[in-house]
Amino acid sequence: MSALPFGVLLLIFAAAAAVVWIAGIQLSKTTDVLDARWHIGSAFGGLIILAVATNLPEIAITVSAAISGNLEVAVGNILGGIALQTVVLVILDAFGKRGRGVRPLTYRAASLVLVLEAIVVVAVLAVVTAGSQLPGDLIIARLSPDVVLIAALWLAGLFLVQRAGHHLPWHANGAAPDGTPHTAGHRRAKPRPPHHTMSTAAVVAVFVVSALATLGAGVVLERAGDAIADEIGLSGVLFGATILALATALPEISTGLQAIRQGDDNLAMSDIFGGNAFLPVLFFVATLISGQAVLPQANGADIYLTALAALLTLVYIVGLIFRPAKKVVGMGVDSLTVLVLYGVGIAGLFAVAG
Repeated sequence: MSALPFGVLLLIFAAAAAVVWIAGIQLSKTTDVLDARWHIGSAFGGLIILAVATNLPEIAITVSAAISGNLEVAVGNILGGIALQTVVLVILDAFGKRGRGVRPLTYRAASLVLVLEAIVVVAVLAVVTAGSQLPGDLIIARLSPDVVLIAALWLAGLFLVQRAGHHLPWHANGAAPDGTPHTAGHRRAKPRPPHHTMSTAAVVAVFVVSALATLGAGVVLERAGDAIADEIGLSGVLFGATILALATALPEISTGLQAIRQGDDNLAMSDIFGGNAFLPVLFFVATLISGQAVLPQANGADIYLTALAALLTLVYIVGLIFRPAKKVVGMGVDSLTVLVLYGVGIAGLFAVAG
């Protein structure tokens, strides 16, 4: 695509982003129906489907980058994507439910289960940081120990969230008083038409077509984005952490806004934390495909983004525990803090990446 004019590249990038947005909405709606009909709305079922479905662009970009050997884009997109997807919670807080007397998102959705999911994200990011210091030739059966541990932590986290959804040794099973009524890991609202009137086979067909469209658009985003980055002189890590990460976060935004409008405040946050814990698992895929240890190739900017993502997640952990009741500039204090920290962090990223 590098031979195409800059204006054409921008149009291709915008068109691919639009496909990702529309397909993401369809993925969310069809997942609603399949959750209800197949009774897989638990954290061990529904959240896996949601995490994979809403991160299909990242999967496509990672696979494409690993095959082509452009691991810098894959690493930057994944680590930058986690930080930016955490900022998606700011968007959901500010625009998901508005009006007089509406409390911030972390007040409405607070629960110990969400705190547990966020802790899993921080734990996985800690392994990413440690894995970046391992020798690059530490490969056994096309895998490195760090990516195996990341996958194991993700699976352990799913198991713990499933257990927490059934019972916690706390009052009201860890649910905060005056919060949104919600069963951990389950969608509260019923699927809306037209999908709920379709046969299961038709719903699966729409899901598969939407998934394939998202995958294809994800590859186009990566190729067009890489060419745009070259045109404007932006390094791969900077582009992956900003513009490309924002484009691939569109499914999370559309899914989260829909969940909040249906009254699923908890699920909106759970989708983000679940997706953020899943994204580093893609390093397992990238290592397996490329046969190279991916994390030891991470540069200073990548580790910087990892630390930023962990910091933003910790802010929301504090918000879920203290539950700020008032909004400032249309959002909770925690969301405002995350927005400011992200802005400062991206400014610092330009300094780190040179």
